[in-house]
Parts: sequence; C-alpha cells; structure tokens
Amino acid sequence: MDEIVTEHAAGILRVQLNRPAKRNAMTSAMYVALADIFNAAAKDESTRVVLWHGAGDSFCAGNDIDDFLANPPGPGESPQAGLMTALVNFDKPLVAAVHGAAIGGGTTMLTHCDFIYAGESTKFQMPFINLAVVPEFGSSCSVPARIGHIRAAELILLGAPFDARRAVELGLATEIVPDSDLRAKATDTARKLAAKPAAALQAGKRLMKQPFREQIKAAMKAENEEFSVQVRSDDAREAFTAFVEKRKPDFTRNIKSQATA
Repeated sequence: MDEIVTEHAAGILRVQLNRPAKRNAMTSAMYVALADIFNAAAKDESTRVVLWHGAGDSFCAGNDIDDFLANPPGPGESPQAGLMTALVNFDKPLVAAVHGAAIGGGTTMLTHCDFIYAGESTKFQMPFINLAVVPEFGSSCSVPARIGHIRAAELILLGAPFDARRAVELGLATEIVPDSDLRAKATDTARKLAAKPAAALQAGKRLMKQPFREQIKAAMKAENEEFSVQVRSDDAREAFTAFVEKRKPDFTRNIKSQATA
C-alpha cells in the first residue's frame, strides 16, 4: 500500500510510514499492513534488522480520527491488536528514527523498539486519558516498569507532552540527534546490528524480553478490553467531537444534565 513504503537492502528492512500530509496518522488498513510486514520479517531469514521511520515532518500523529471513529476497536481482535501482537512477538532488532509528532500510538508503538533515536524536533505525548480512553500497546505496563509509577503518571494520567531531551532522561529514547543526521544515525546502528551473528542477536533480545513478554501481553489484553468500553462512552464522544470542532472538551456536561433532570 502507498501509505507504507518498504525497502530491503543488506539485511535491513526499512519501513516508512508514508502519509506526510496527515503526519502519518494510522488507519485500520495501515495497522493491518504493518502487522503483516512485521510478521513476514520475523520469518524472513534475509531480514536481520528493521529500521522504522516516518515521511515528512513527523513520525506518527496517532490514529486517523475520521477512520478511528468509523472503525473503533472492539474488545477482541482488531487491526490495532494485530499489530500489538506482531510487535510483542518480534525478536529481531527494531531501530526507530523519530522526529516531529509522535503522539498516542506514535509514542506507545515505540515502547517495542530496541533503539529509539529522537530528532531534536520530536514531541512525544500519550494523550489517551485526555481523550477519555486508556493507554495501548502494553504501555500501561511497560512505561511504569521502565520509568516508575510517579513519572509514568505524569505522562499517562496527565497526558503531558514531552520533548526528546526528556525522553532520553526518562529512558524512553536512546539518544537525541539533530534532525538532519537522524536517518544516518539510525541507519548506522542498523548496519552494525545486521553485521552481527543473527541467531545470537535474536536470542539475546528474546532473553531480554522473556521476563516481561507475558506481562505485556496481559496488559495489552486488558487495555484492549477497557479501551473498547471507554471509546464508546459519553466522555469519549465529547472528547472526539471537541477535537474535530477544535475546542476544549467539557467532561462536566453529563453531570450538569443529570443534576438538572
């Protein structure tokens, strides 16, 4: 599909999100295509490393709102869940070059990467609670485990944005890189990884992930079930309506109407 571009060379599979006019916001079809790409790469012996980045001025601005509202995820299998499963099961090195907007899933997808090079322009945010939904991609488990509950609460419960420097300080990114050098830096790391013994490299990553993999899978399942409930709530309807109308949401509306009934 045109919205995702791939290129394979010297053991490196380059995956580019390619909706620059929409800041690479994800559609249901893109989730399915990405899951297929990662599942195929996991079985392809010629693929040693995946290098992931976005086209234009952003990595990924999260879900495409129009597509998301037309196709909200359910509690079971969904396009989003398919990609989550593909990522948590992916045992080959995954290197991300991130710049511009990395919002919602654009941040939580990165929690499954092994190297995250953040351009100086990068703005991360997990605004799920602000939209009356809950975190995804296992981030309700992986983020607190990585940075502690107090810091995770700032990012998840407040939905506060943070820059590349803060991401590195928290351990959510590998290194800050000038935007102009970002792809080159990430590609250099991918080449170094591709030159290493593939079986040992995958085994090393698998061993690192083993203690946490089942916890992340359980968190994903719980998140998906909760997400499917919250996304159909009155608060979520107000949040997404306000987003489309470019206004601040009013989550007290239901309280007010009940009080005057």
